[in-house]
Amino acid sequence: MKVTGVDTFVVGTGWRNLTIVRVRTDEGLTGLGEVRMVNHTDALLGYLKEAVPRYVIGHDPFRIEDLVRRMQRDDFSRPGEVMSSGIAVLEMACWDIVGKALGQPVYNLLGGPVRDRIKAYANGWYRVERTPEQFHAAAKQVVERGYTALKLDPFGPGYYELERAEKLRAAAIVEAVRDAVGPEAEILLEMHGRFSPATAIEMARLLEPYGLGWAEEPVPPTNLKALKKVAEGIGVPVATGERIHNRVEYRELFELQAVDVIQPDITQMGGLLETKKLAAWADAYFVTVAPHNVGGQISTAAALHLAACTPNFRIQEYFNDFADPWVKETAPGVPEVRDGYFELPGGPGLGVELDEAAVEAHPRQDVHFNLFAEGWEKRAAARASGAGR
Repeated sequence: MKVTGVDTFVVGTGWRNLTIVRVRTDEGLTGLGEVRMVNHTDALLGYLKEAVPRYVIGHDPFRIEDLVRRMQRDDFSRPGEVMSSGIAVLEMACWDIVGKALGQPVYNLLGGPVRDRIKAYANGWYRVERTPEQFHAAAKQVVERGYTALKLDPFGPGYYELERAEKLRAAAIVEAVRDAVGPEAEILLEMHGRFSPATAIEMARLLEPYGLGWAEEPVPPTNLKALKKVAEGIGVPVATGERIHNRVEYRELFELQAVDVIQPDITQMGGLLETKKLAAWADAYFVTVAPHNVGGQISTAAALHLAACTPNFRIQEYFNDFADPWVKETAPGVPEVRDGYFELPGGPGLGVELDEAAVEAHPRQDVHFNLFAEGWEKRAAARASGAGR
């Protein structure tokens, strides 16, 4: 079997563009990959335009390890966000093809399932006014939907530091969410790499009484010793990893023992097998894995296959029950979240197929995800609402 072509599609929402690839073969089988490339979609498309004829056309999709090795090595470039994402979407599509060719779900090809269902947490649910009342009402809808875990960023656009009033506002929001979801639901705190170690420690300690499952990306991801300082200064687990795009770059993180939960994004880490290797490495340090996932249904399907067969998997992020639910129409086949869990995905392959009509109905949007702009979530929610009408 040989790859004969690669098609690319871009699905647009009010706050994210999803790049999808479909790899075609001479035996008629096709495979899908997908990534949300933050603010750099053109860079990704440009990389694919060069890499596909160089490495992919004529390649045997069963030779996944060889494809990734050559794409990582032979350009004489350190894999970063763009390169690792381009590799990942093609690698993911190859697994989809191999699973279809063998009549097996991908998780069976990666060692087989170690669990019967996959715990999920909700994200994308709080695109509302940043008030305790609005967050309380939105969080209620999450638990009514059956989720037992949810993540939120209660902070404004501060950088390194926050005014005292903003600190108290964030605390009031988290308190309101805890009241809404009750004592048993897990609250995961997103800090988006905003803070200095001192501010991160202060905020985590201030919010600890509300029962946090983790503090995510408390400091920018470029100084791991600063992260270790935070980990040693707070009483909740530390999670990070969505902005690390090369497996080797986790070495210092593990050696410093600065993290409790890693959050690699399969779609930006070189793919499923690279992330599976990383998870095994993390297990040697007793670190769990909670894959970052802000994509659509194809990337969610890939994450679920990884979760099914990864012993130290912790919980899976999911946006598409709350942020642009119509995204589910672009690639049907992902199980619904019920009582806080996904069932194991079906097969063969990733278990999803592209709906080109749904893709064409939502063309690429001119969006800029800027966490440090005042009111960015409100504007994104308004754009999404307008696009859905």
